[in-house]
Amino acid sequence: MPVRLKSDQVICEPIRCLLSDVDGVLTDGRIIYTSEGHESKEFHARDGLGIKRWMQSGLPFGIITARSSPIVSRRCEELGVTHVVQASRDKLQDAHAIAETVGCTLGQMAYIGDDQPDVKLLREVGLAAVPADAARDAKQAAHWILKTDGGAGVVRELIERIMRAQATWELESDRLKPDQSA
Repeated sequence: MPVRLKSDQVICEPIRCLLSDVDGVLTDGRIIYTSEGHESKEFHARDGLGIKRWMQSGLPFGIITARSSPIVSRRCEELGVTHVVQASRDKLQDAHAIAETVGCTLGQMAYIGDDQPDVKLLREVGLAAVPADAARDAKQAAHWILKTDGGAGVVRELIERIMRAQATWELESDRLKPDQSA
């Protein structure tokens, strides 16, 4: 008997919260230090817009990362992300804490990660996603291997795919009344 794959609508229906790793997901994974010792990271603007659209729809978004960086704090503040765990020693435990705070279960969460520290959490959430260039172990734990590499808008790809499946993704122009168009 052939295996029946679940549709995006069925997979995404219970998702009420999205969590993301940073290095290798919101960034391309490179950590750059200047000669003065300052750290540098690049974030993709499409991820930022996707995160804002997700939160504007009333759904919580959070960050769980093993590293700690003032740059991550700044980006989260800029986007309005309030569920932020840096220097995580146990991402699964931290996800449980966020789930309790936002009032959902791990089965109602999506998580996107890219490497071994993410595998435990990827195996427990309702929707586990990884960038196209994720490490093998993370890919094996994922429900979805996305088309985009980390740092190139992969979080936006995930958000748009979930929201389209939930019929909550709409274009700005779709929200305008006919007499409000430019």
